[in-house]
Amino acid sequence: MTTRLLHLSDLHFGRPYLPRVGDTIPGLAAELDPQAIVVSGDFTQRCREAEFRAAANFLKRLPDVPVLTIPGNHDVPLFYRVLDRVRSPYAFYRKYINEELDVVLNLPGVKLVGLNSTKPLRAIKNGRISRWQLEFSAEAFADASETDWRIIVAHHHFAPAPDYEGSDFMPKAKRAMDEFNRQQVDMILGGHLHRAYVGNSLDVYAGSPELERGIIVVQSGTTTSRRGRAREREKNSFNVIDLEATEVRISHWLYFDHIQRFCEVSQHRFPKPSRRALDCDV
Repeated sequence: MTTRLLHLSDLHFGRPYLPRVGDTIPGLAAELDPQAIVVSGDFTQRCREAEFRAAANFLKRLPDVPVLTIPGNHDVPLFYRVLDRVRSPYAFYRKYINEELDVVLNLPGVKLVGLNSTKPLRAIKNGRISRWQLEFSAEAFADASETDWRIIVAHHHFAPAPDYEGSDFMPKAKRAMDEFNRQQVDMILGGHLHRAYVGNSLDVYAGSPELERGIIVVQSGTTTSRRGRAREREKNSFNVIDLEATEVRISHWLYFDHIQRFCEVSQHRFPKPSRRALDCDV
């Protein structure tokens, strides 16, 4: 049995949003027929109510499947809106997207835990995961079976992109990664960097016996805005993730202006981290 996830991120409704790109997503999502959709933050550009309203309407146009969302740093008020930032930083997000900031989604053979990595009062740019959130994920995974896929979703990145452009990653990232490894997390989905990459936590946190298992890292670019960076400058992308019992296939899709549609441009295939190898008994 295959469970398909559609992974979108960094929609940035507001001035950077590209309607010609965004309008292709609902129909293509229906064609791809996912069992669930993940949107890993930054629904808006300036955390304005009209932007959230547009983002909510976009979500309503997607296929009628479970949707896991978490906020991004652009989904909380900017510094000049001091009172909003201090008193009710998530008011519009809760009103239009989801009342909950840390969420759990259960699918057959798959458990996803979404963690709100935005910290409006101290770590807005690179985010942070608190100790209590690590306890939240541990509790969520406590009833998962050994064969279930365990997936974390957070907006901010725990490891830098390979090109390192503007890629300072989350404070206390190693603490979180060590804990996720103890929780037998298989995969982390994120956004924030506005370009896609697929790798493994061992690329950055190699050498520790505790991290020998490794965690698959999947970042999405900006799906619907003009704010793509580095190799995806002014480009748009998303990921399709096909989970099977012993392996995962991750497809990277990129938007091409001259044909005005997304096309699949690469595939990545990994064993479930507990197996460590493809096509053999390990």
